Amino acid sequence: MRIVVVGGTGLIGSMVSARLAERGVDHRVASRATGVNSFTGEGLAEALDGADVLVDVTNSSYTDYAGAQEFFTGSTLNLLSYGAAAGVSHHVALSVVGTDRLAASEGGYFAAKLEQEKLIQSSGRAFSIVHATQFFEFLLSIAEAATRDGVVRVSHALMQPMAADDVADAVLRIAAGAPTGGITEFAGPERFRLDSVVRTRLWVQNDPRQVVADPLATYFGTNLTEDELLPAEDAVLMPTRFDDWIRDVR
Repeated sequence: MRIVVVGGTGLIGSMVSARLAERGVDHRVASRATGVNSFTGEGLAEALDGADVLVDVTNSSYTDYAGAQEFFTGSTLNLLSYGAAAGVSHHVALSVVGTDRLAASEGGYFAAKLEQEKLIQSSGRAFSIVHATQFFEFLLSIAEAATRDGVVRVSHALMQPMAADDVADAVLRIAAGAPTGGITEFAGPERFRLDSVVRTRLWVQNDPRQVVADPLATYFGTNLTEDELLPAEDAVLMPTRFDDWIRDVR
């Protein structure tokens, strides 16, 4: 079985690729760094030649709807069409828990992600979609986006974040199996208030910024309800606890 990891030099992609290499699995890393551009189609035919499984862990550098929609639509249509031509039998895509709820309430980036998922679901191709909760590794980015005049103002909403290592394991678990034809949710083992976990992350970083729970604060432009970021009850819970992860980044 040959697996092609599209976006294979990014945070999750590099972890997935490393695990495949460790296990001796036939795979290719496809990214702009290796001469493959899923948006323009450059190098895709060569990268997907002989592939059985396509793993899409690409992401848009734009968080607004127009920019994200252009990327996800162009990239996904290319991956589906080039994958079909290459005989790919399993299309795996990484997305976000709560995408449908966030798209309906606020649109923006999440509306673009939802359109990506719908393209895959309606493609007629054998597919699996992995929904992951927020990554521990992105907590500093959340804080940065929420900082105004030196104060971090974030929602008091609940979240169930997970380690990027566990996201990579989740993607591999799905990629190694038969296509699900649907969405499988993965989450961390613990629930936190967004302001609390961001406060802890900054404290470990020796970052002096004050973190304030603000009912008017947005999450990358989205007004969150209390449970909007949470997975469903049947989500697969991954093992890494926040305290264990954060101990390693000190």
